[in-house]
Amino acid sequence: MQRMDNPVRSAILSVMKNDLIIVGGGLNGPALAIAAAQAGFTVCIIDSLPKATREMRDFDGRSYALALASKRLLKGIGVWPRVASDAQPMLEIKVTDGRAGQGASPWMMHFDHAEIEEGPMGFMVEDRHLRGAFLAAMDDHPSITQVDGETVVAQSVDAAGVSVTLASGKVLTGAVLVGSDGRKSGTAVRAGIGRTGWGYDQTAIVCAVAHEKPHDGIAHQFFMPNGPLAILPLTGNRSSIVWSETTTRAAEVMALDDAGFLGALRPAFGSFLGEINLTGARFTYPLGLTLAQSFIADRTVLIGDAAHGMHPIAGQGLNAGLRDVAALVDVLSEAHARGEDIGGSQALARYQQWRRFDTASLALATDTFNRLFSNDNPLLRAARDIGMGLVNGAPFLRRSFIREAAGLTGDLPSLMRG
Repeated sequence: MQRMDNPVRSAILSVMKNDLIIVGGGLNGPALAIAAAQAGFTVCIIDSLPKATREMRDFDGRSYALALASKRLLKGIGVWPRVASDAQPMLEIKVTDGRAGQGASPWMMHFDHAEIEEGPMGFMVEDRHLRGAFLAAMDDHPSITQVDGETVVAQSVDAAGVSVTLASGKVLTGAVLVGSDGRKSGTAVRAGIGRTGWGYDQTAIVCAVAHEKPHDGIAHQFFMPNGPLAILPLTGNRSSIVWSETTTRAAEVMALDDAGFLGALRPAFGSFLGEINLTGARFTYPLGLTLAQSFIADRTVLIGDAAHGMHPIAGQGLNAGLRDVAALVDVLSEAHARGEDIGGSQALARYQQWRRFDTASLALATDTFNRLFSNDNPLLRAARDIGMGLVNGAPFLRRSFIREAAGLTGDLPSLMRG
């Protein structure tokens, strides 16, 4: 591992040129750093948080649904073996419509992994395990330089490459600058890339619960008038909760103590898993759609939420970011093999052409699905219930939805092909 931890190292970083400079050390940034290093590139990744903070190992309630294609990527870059024992396979998905306290509609969609040959549709992995695995894997790559506890305050581009200036005054140079710094990406702002989007007046409440009965690897998506409730299986008798509510209602629920919070959750959650208790903390984040107007600028490229942020209704946010990662590594590797400048406009344009349409289509689909289901209009309720029944009764449609949920459709990057 290379770390900026002494004056000599700092001086070297000020003049060293990397192939990639990645801004943002959440999940997509480290995934790209490892995949790019494995492909033969030198990488510098910058994170504003100290590494000790990112290495915290206590369960805080946050988890992620990783599609099968994302699992393939993690396996390909050597991260999956570090989390496999802590991953919970999602064997079935049940999608229902209804109202809190009144139970689910008899119409539903039921997706079973046994209908496809590749295996489980996806896996649930806790944030602490996934983040820790990424950090450990980066430590094992000598061509990855980790810069922790620093923020980028300026960036500039010329024919020779890109330079970023850190708050400490240090300057890093590279061939390509990658923004993996979230929906309010400073990298995008400094590159002059605008955004398009809107809010939903919804807030996602994220937590985890322990329950009496086993979940049997079944994920549930329950659509209610104010927004969907996802109940996603974790290891043991635990489930991750993503509860979308109106912003006003979410604030009221979050102000309750744990007992009051569980009392508000139970009518929507139901009793099918027995008694429930909170485990870990509670989080909220506002829901909306946001798309960068371009995924690229001069020697600059955006991935993950910096490029696209969408409703968690289909659980595809992180998966879309990991597909960005795999696609970008393919594009850069191909450009390098051709003798092209990996930060040149032609190479980056190929990445944008590959990913922009797919992510815009996914964002539009989640937006439409949320608007269709997050209401109590009786005509729409009847139409969507009939629609779910028709899909559930058509095996070829069910398999199509299962493959979509597993991330197996479209033009897959090489790391996601298995």
